[in-house]
Amino acid sequence: MNWYLQSNENSDVAKSTRIRLARNLHDFKFNLTKKEEMEALENKIKEGLYSIGYGLRFFKLKDMDDITKMSLVEKNLISPEFVLNKNDTGSILINDEENIGIMIGNEDHLEIQVFSCGLDLENTLNLAIEMDQKIEEILGYAIHKKYGYLTACPNNVGTGLKASVMVHLPALSRTKNTKKVLDAINSFGINIRGVYGENTESTGDMYQISNKQTLGITEKEIIQNLMVIVEKIVKQERQARKILAKDDIALEDLIYRSYGILKHCRKISSEETRTLLSDIKLGTDLGILKELTDLKVQKLYLYTKPANLQKFLGEQYEALERDIKRAEVIKQILEEK
Repeated sequence: MNWYLQSNENSDVAKSTRIRLARNLHDFKFNLTKKEEMEALENKIKEGLYSIGYGLRFFKLKDMDDITKMSLVEKNLISPEFVLNKNDTGSILINDEENIGIMIGNEDHLEIQVFSCGLDLENTLNLAIEMDQKIEEILGYAIHKKYGYLTACPNNVGTGLKASVMVHLPALSRTKNTKKVLDAINSFGINIRGVYGENTESTGDMYQISNKQTLGITEKEIIQNLMVIVEKIVKQERQARKILAKDDIALEDLIYRSYGILKHCRKISSEETRTLLSDIKLGTDLGILKELTDLKVQKLYLYTKPANLQKFLGEQYEALERDIKRAEVIKQILEEK
């Protein structure tokens, strides 16, 4: 089963973990613009990476249809900017489980990404480092004795590591404490972003929490610092849920109204679905909504997004048709045995 359909003991608040390493090869200049330069980079990477295993497969963005590319964006395997700016030259390596995605020719030559469900920073980092070391042995990185790994953006120099955790904060939102908590952690050198990273908005009470500092600090120190912050956020959210649960009827009413709309609607937008799913997930995690399982909730999150909805059905639809089909898919998942 793919990682984004799984859950663990911390998935009630910490939905997923991502480790990203920005790397550049020592024998290529940064910010490649010419087609022949990109092809040379791709060929070297393809030849080298197939020998390290992990079941990686190579795809050029220009050879992928728009829905497939957007489905990968929705899974956070590639960034929206990558599709927008590198559609003609960019490529990606992905394994079958889709917990590994390597963007080629984005801002840096390689952006190595490893994903896992829940809060799992240490194990995810270990897999990323293991893979990174194999790639470095084969391809050779641009590295400086003093500054560490060299990157196209100065903000990533050093470790080149961005560790992030996706958190679900519905109770902090409903108790009007989200801004206070997020403002507090921002002062500790932590980024708070939307679901798809920089310059994106939070939807459905989901936030991406990640490190800012990459230079003058080790990879393990980065994830230890992030772990402390995320654990505090998890604690705050769970405390807020206890406060909400004191008014049993109001909370149950909120959750079951959202469930009722999802179960009986005939058409529904992606945006409204995200909002209602936040309530549904909260109800399932608290044991209030016993009609659903974690797996069904994860399926609802994935297969109601525009591109993955169309991939799931194997057809392409206009906006209104998608809203109708989304309602049908929601009902289908809710009624699964």
